[in-house]
Formats: sequence, C-alpha cells, structure tokens
Amino acid sequence: MTEPQLKVLVIDDQEPVVEALGVLFDLHAIPWVSAPDPDRALAVIDSQPVGVVLQDMNFSPRRISGDEGIALFRRIRAEHPDLPILLITAWASLETAVQLVKEGADDYIAKPWDDAKLVATIRNLLKLRALQLENARLFAERRGAREEIRGRYDLCGAIHESEPMHRAIALAAHVAAADAPVLVTGPSGSGKEKIAEIIQANSRRAQRPFLKVNLGALPHDLIESELFGAEAGAYTGASRLRAGRFEAADGGTLFLDEIDSLTPAGQVKLLRVLQSGEFQRLGSSTTRRADVRVISATNADLKQAIGAGAFREDLYFRLNVVEIAVPPLRERPEDILPLARHFLERTARERGGAPRELGQEAIRALLSHAWDGNVRELQNRVERAMLVSEGPLLTAADLGLGAGEERPRAAAATPDEFQERRHVEQALLDARGVVARAAEELGVSRQALYRKMVRLGIVLERRPRV
Repeated sequence: MTEPQLKVLVIDDQEPVVEALGVLFDLHAIPWVSAPDPDRALAVIDSQPVGVVLQDMNFSPRRISGDEGIALFRRIRAEHPDLPILLITAWASLETAVQLVKEGADDYIAKPWDDAKLVATIRNLLKLRALQLENARLFAERRGAREEIRGRYDLCGAIHESEPMHRAIALAAHVAAADAPVLVTGPSGSGKEKIAEIIQANSRRAQRPFLKVNLGALPHDLIESELFGAEAGAYTGASRLRAGRFEAADGGTLFLDEIDSLTPAGQVKLLRVLQSGEFQRLGSSTTRRADVRVISATNADLKQAIGAGAFREDLYFRLNVVEIAVPPLRERPEDILPLARHFLERTARERGGAPRELGQEAIRALLSHAWDGNVRELQNRVERAMLVSEGPLLTAADLGLGAGEERPRAAAATPDEFQERRHVEQALLDARGVVARAAEELGVSRQALYRKMVRLGIVLERRPRV
C-alpha cells in the first residue's frame, strides 16, 4: 500500500497570498492545501496527510496583534509536537516570530519571501517529516517484535530500548535451543554476561548448572586445574583432589569469559572437550566425559590473535558456531537513560535509601558522555551518585560528570534526532564547514541552523589558518 503524499498546509486569510504560494508550489510539484482560519486549519491537520504547516502570524480582524497566530501555533505544537511549522511574518511581528522559534517553530520567513529559499525550506521540512513518520512506523514494528520476544522468552531482566541491543538479545533467545557453542564479543562492561544468561535461561539446560569462569582473573598456571580438575599432588600446593568446572557443570552450561586468556595447553584440552566431550584431570590418565554447552566471551580480536599465533584457529571455529556481537553503550544511546533509572531503583531498593530522580543537568551529562567503560561504568556512576547526593534530584556533579568531564557523543538521543543530525552534518560537510552555505543548502536561515546545531550537539572544529 502506497503511503499518502505529504502536503504543505498554508494557513492564511489573504487570498492573494494563498494564490501566490499555490502557484509557486504547483510550479515545483509540491502538494499543498490551504485553510483561511485556525479552526479549519486544525480540521485539515486531523483529516489530511499534512507534512509541513506554513502559517501566517496574523488573522483578521486584528491583524496587528498577532494573538490569534500565537494561539494557533501553540495549539498545533501541543497537539502535534513533531509537525514542522514554518512561520510567515511581517516586520511588525518579527520579534514574536523569533520567540515562537524558541518555543519550537522550525523557522520563519519574512514577507516578501524569497521563492527559491522558501521552496528549499519546504522541501527540507517535508523530508524531515517523512523521516519522522518512517521512524515512527519502524519503531512501532520493532516494538511489536520486541513484545513478542519478551512474551516468548526469559530475557533475565535485560534493560534495553535500542535496536542494536534488541538484535543481540533476540539472536541469543533464538539460538538458545540449538545447544551449539556461542561466542559473545564486545567491549568490557557492555553486557556479554547478560547475553550468556539469556541463552542459558531459554535452553534445554535451564534447570541444570550454569557456571561462570573469568579466565582473565585466574593465574595462568591455575586455569587448567580450574577447568578440568586436578589430582592430589598434580602440582605444588595441590594437597587434595579437585574437580574442575567441566565436571561441576555436567548437563549444564559453562560460561568462559575472556577466552583469549586461555593458555596454549588449555586451548588444546578445551578443543578436545568440544570435539568429543572428553577431558582428563591434571595428574590423571583417566579419561572423563562431560555434557557441557560452552558459551565463551571476549573483548579481544581473536582473528588478530590467531594471526599472531596466540590462539588456535581450529578452536576459534569450534567456539564460534554462532557469534553474538554486543555493541558498546555509545552506539546505543537509547539505552542510557532506561539503564540509569534501573540502576537508581535497584540501588535504592538494595540500600533502603530514598528514591532519587535524574535532574535535567544529569540527563544531559549522561547523554553526552562517551561511556568508554560501557554499562559497567554507568552502573558505577549511578551508585556513586546515590552515595554522595544530598537532594532528591541527582546532578551531573553527583555522577562525577561535572564541567570538563563530559565528552561529545557521536549519536543523538532519539532516532529522529539521529536522522536529523546526519542530515545536518552532511550539509556542513558538503559546505566544508561554512555555516551560511550549509544553511542555504538546507533551506533554513543561518540563525536557525545554529539553533539546530546547538540542539543536536554539533560542534564545528576550528581549523588553523594556513
């Protein structure tokens, strides 16, 4: 089914103005419709696919005051917060138009207008509105798919809103029943262990043992005994028989974090277990068997390690029957605030403290921080804030994100802002950083472009003069 074409709604009670705009839009194949007063304008918005509102500031009989135009703008903005609004203003009401831009109007055009600039602005706003509607449709579809995943699988309390994390979690849930080895990749603190928990919880081994081993935290000379066990006297200090994690996890799942830390001898033994289910304790010639599903994780580039001779290629392919890549937090900004609020609630519940909320300053700091430490860093900062804060609203300073500590983030806070940011950044790139030229390409005033840049967090780097 073809989506209806978005139209420009011209709201003006002067017939000559409407006719002139109509001729201009017809000449450039831009669909349009008009309304002479606020009531009919609102009816058109509710009944037709309006993509941009082009609104005059004044209506008869009191054309000088502009009160009717202000009231109409505020009502449209309240009822349709994402609908682009472009104001047409005379010099007498220019100050009012500037104020309404601060309240959410996309821009204003002064009478008499420049035809080329007006057409370019309208086309740009129509594209923006089409992107917003497409994002909303995709979001609704994704929301439906996510609800289906949540209804069918145990997601172990995973908190996420972003599409990249949804794909990783959905893949974990889908492959859980396959009983094949899974390699989870991603930076430290991004949530690899949570992916392993989801796989275990939805597998046929859900009621069987689930053991976790951080190989990077073990001394190299103890890794093999930790995994495969050791007989008494097998090595210095081994005073008694010790069963390994494979024996303890028989019938269940073993999660091996930082698999790149496994010693060469340990890699050989792990490969044997994966191939045949057989292993031997250190100091023993008795072959034992264990039915264990192995989920491994790493923040290292195993292919690079293979090239350097530090990791066996045959083991890599045994471990990597299915790979699930967990994205860093900076690539899924939609998850930052839900995760922060989750950690706030959990910390308050565990410590019996009063509930706290994120202030606007704290929200801006969270969304602009680089998050090199990923979800683990976010959790630590929230727990810190709960300890040091003195009021009900957390501040950026409480989070340890005071002045000078924030770093610009490449992604915007919402899908719509992300698309808009990319559009603006591309125009600035094409204009080689010249704001006036980029504004002309986008069909907005230079002042409006500066406002967009501030809102979207776009900063132009200063280049040294040559």
